[in-house]
Amino acid sequence: MASLGQTVRTLMAGAALVGFADLARADDYGAMSEGRKLDFSVTLGATSDYVFRGISQTLEDPAAQGSVDLTYGIFYAGIWASNVDFGPGSPNAEIDLYAGFRPTIGPGRFWGPITFDFGVLYYAYPAANDSGAELDFVELKAGYSMESPWIRGLTSGTTLYWSPEYGGEVGEVFTLESVASYALPQIGIFAPSISGTLGTVYGDRNDGFSPGGTRTEDYQYWNAGLALSVEKFTFDFRYWDSDIDVVPGGGGLCTSADLCDERFVFTAKVTLP
Repeated sequence: MASLGQTVRTLMAGAALVGFADLARADDYGAMSEGRKLDFSVTLGATSDYVFRGISQTLEDPAAQGSVDLTYGIFYAGIWASNVDFGPGSPNAEIDLYAGFRPTIGPGRFWGPITFDFGVLYYAYPAANDSGAELDFVELKAGYSMESPWIRGLTSGTTLYWSPEYGGEVGEVFTLESVASYALPQIGIFAPSISGTLGTVYGDRNDGFSPGGTRTEDYQYWNAGLALSVEKFTFDFRYWDSDIDVVPGGGGLCTSADLCDERFVFTAKVTLP
């Protein structure tokens, strides 16, 4: 993991430098000149199961969630919250803070507009009992998304997340996540779209990282679903799964196979104003 960590950190540093270079000349592409005002939005929602990277965070129970987001040109910041349940004695809430910037370049002759995303996230679990291991952790991220110049409505991208000390104090963890979405033709009042995600989480068992209590040092998760948007409302129907093998009592990220196997999740949310 040392060589992998050094390589990934170098790539993230290089990507950040590219992002700052793009930011410095963003006016040439119009990224800074468009929408240079402070925008504010609030999102409220509920989900049948809060799943994070393939693992249920609520023991397969529903969750109420919400966020407040601020944007100014290419810069953004926000706060997101949800109830959680990891079992007896666990915290009952997660509060995430995040900030970053999203410069856009293009489109070019053979590629559509590319939006980069460089940011930092802080995952907090208030009232958690950290006598065993600290749950709060920080991640840095670097990614991009691109509109396809050949298939109208198709957007895809990849984001790399790096945490120097993942939740539960299991050492350095990397997550590589790719997403693709396709906007379908309007159906009555609904604007439908389909999307999917494929992610891989890498850790080091010598630091205590284990997906399911085995000696495996990485795992994959994925989802696919349909979203229906109407006015300010979005209804999402999604299938989740992962390849985590669980050893009961093994002390991994997923403590029970029921929490990281296949499931269907329904989410509804509204964004204001």
